[in-house]
Amino acid sequence: MEFALITFLNGLGYGFLLFMLSSGLTLIYSMMGVPNFAHASFYMLGAYVAYSISSVLGFWPALFIAPVLVGLAGALVEHYGLRIVHRYGHVPELLFTFGLSYLVVELVQLVWGRSPVPYRIPAGLDGTLFTLYSTSFPVYRGFMLLVAGLMLLAIWLLLRHTRIGLTIQAALTHPQMAEALGHNVPRVFMLVFGGGCALAALAGVIGGNAFVTEPGMAAAVGSIIFVVVVVGGLGSLAGAFITSILIGMMQTFAVALDYSLAGMLGSLGLGVPATGPLAQVLRLTLAQVAPILPYLLLVAMLIVRPKGLMGKREG
Repeated sequence: MEFALITFLNGLGYGFLLFMLSSGLTLIYSMMGVPNFAHASFYMLGAYVAYSISSVLGFWPALFIAPVLVGLAGALVEHYGLRIVHRYGHVPELLFTFGLSYLVVELVQLVWGRSPVPYRIPAGLDGTLFTLYSTSFPVYRGFMLLVAGLMLLAIWLLLRHTRIGLTIQAALTHPQMAEALGHNVPRVFMLVFGGGCALAALAGVIGGNAFVTEPGMAAAVGSIIFVVVVVGGLGSLAGAFITSILIGMMQTFAVALDYSLAGMLGSLGLGVPATGPLAQVLRLTLAQVAPILPYLLLVAMLIVRPKGLMGKREG
């Protein structure tokens, strides 16, 4: 029971962090129809900017200032970059964001160096929230859950119950009709792109000190968030949330379990080959194959339901 509850809470925290990343990418895809390959770079940029601000002003100002600054940078990228290449089609947009991801990595290395920076958990959040049997659950993990939950609630309220949210949804689904009604659709696109980058930066602010802030952190999560978006259904926030929790739980439990097919077959009294490729495969533990589980889920979803869990069929 202790193992199951602690692993469940850790998986929930990781899943919420994935949703914070994938929600911004989902909104951007809904707007432009092109996956933003530089999205994870804004996550990394949020962690580094928060590190610089927190070293001067402290963590709490950085929590609010860093996402705003990165969101403004994302809005400028859309206004002066993506909007220009948009007229040439989706392939130039995709190449633009792909090149931008490398540009951000090089910029980070020039400013902050190639080594990890000492972006640490603030003293006020560095402790034990509660102790379950003999295992302690950190305060900062609970803080991550709280921030992600508040962000999810804020997005839902904004899109469903405010005039701004209704305008955004109209501009995303029927841009020509929204423009005919007097709304500035390019400005809405710029705000949504900047908002998506700000959400990625917020994930970087609270995830950078929980894990490691270094130039390779964007590559570490970049492929996973695309798995979340595709499996959940392109453009579906609900699908992204469900898939984020699913992958968070799946990877967390898999890493914590040291079982293999060879061990299970042996417990049933079945013989296992001592040597050979099959023996090596059977002796692989769940912890060893945990990194590839999301991609196996992606392949299975593309075969069974190409539109994703909550994706809508075109036409």
